[in-house]
Amino acid sequence: MALDYTLMGERLRKARVRKGYTQEELAEILKVSITYVSRIETGKTRINLKRLNELCNILDTTESYILDGAESGSKSYLSSEFSAILQDCSSEDKELIYKIATIISENKQNK
Repeated sequence: MALDYTLMGERLRKARVRKGYTQEELAEILKVSITYVSRIETGKTRINLKRLNELCNILDTTESYILDGAESGSKSYLSSEFSAILQDCSSEDKELIYKIATIISENKQNK
């Protein structure tokens, strides 16, 4: 799966705005230029995992949300990852995974 830096940047921008920071304030916290923050938010600059983690901590968001738009509490959390795994599984493996997921779901409902 290729990373879409434009979408990642948009999610970072939304997280920044939600947190109430301006680009200038975020740049000051990160000790980078405003231009750098702008280029991240527009997808023109790629960021490494260390910087992504730092941004997520500052903006109180998760890497999974920035990378694929899914919050850990959302119904779509890890959906694309499961789909990718299932594509490579045999029918028997898919059935086993389904049975395990069913047991986990039923166990959760019984609590």
